[in-house]
Amino acid sequence: KTERDAGKAVNYLCELKIDGLAINLRYENGTLTGATTRGDGVVGEDVTANVLTIQGVPHRLEGKGFPEIMEVRGEVFIPTAEFEELNKRLLEAKEKTFSNPRNSASGSLRQIDPAKTAARPLRLLVHGIGAWDQVPVANQSEVYGLLESWGLPTSKYFKVLPSAKEVAAFISEMGAKRHDIDHEIDGIVIKVDELAIQKQLGATSRAPRWAIAYKYPPEQVNTTLVDIRIGIGRTGRATPYAVVAPVRVAGSTVEFATLHNQDVVKAKGVLIGD
Repeated sequence: KTERDAGKAVNYLCELKIDGLAINLRYENGTLTGATTRGDGVVGEDVTANVLTIQGVPHRLEGKGFPEIMEVRGEVFIPTAEFEELNKRLLEAKEKTFSNPRNSASGSLRQIDPAKTAARPLRLLVHGIGAWDQVPVANQSEVYGLLESWGLPTSKYFKVLPSAKEVAAFISEMGAKRHDIDHEIDGIVIKVDELAIQKQLGATSRAPRWAIAYKYPPEQVNTTLVDIRIGIGRTGRATPYAVVAPVRVAGSTVEFATLHNQDVVKAKGVLIGD
């Protein structure tokens, strides 16, 4: 359908769909002046002070040739290994742990105190462009080369492929090793690589007509509930959590689980030993 609407064969840019928090960075004359979350798609949250603390995000672009005003879009995430270490530290401090890296990244970026954000192992990868007058290259894959040359962090996991058959093979290939990557992914994003065709295809009120996401089904495993313990936070709040037989799921070894919804636990009749 894409090729029919474009009127010719197209190349497809395939990249990982990072399971994180979408962010928009604005650079003016090479200096980072604003960072906002996607919000409801129209109005986002200003998180500039917090984004400035993320390792690898340049406060000022390197080199030359960047536009006077440039917006780039990316994803803030916590690498899998650092997520496990963060939860371990929170548990030792008797604080509430995070259920998954995405919630961890979102909560960390929205801290009122930027110093608290700085203490979290956040990273960012850019994967798109917003406001940018007269992009000097023809394809989005070439845009990534420009962004990297200016010091912005880009992903090494992308390919430009000429057919739907090869796109399907890439989806299968990355699905087989999705948990070997250093961050969580929940799918693959497929985009028309040529910027002129992106513009020609346009967008609906909800999404671009030149891009689509394939989402992998969530992974599920079984384990045994070994114990239920109570964590006491610094404010004195008591939070129950489950101790489970260690099990590998979604690239992480899980030994603890939140039991934040007591009604669900009660309704399901979850007992130690189940």
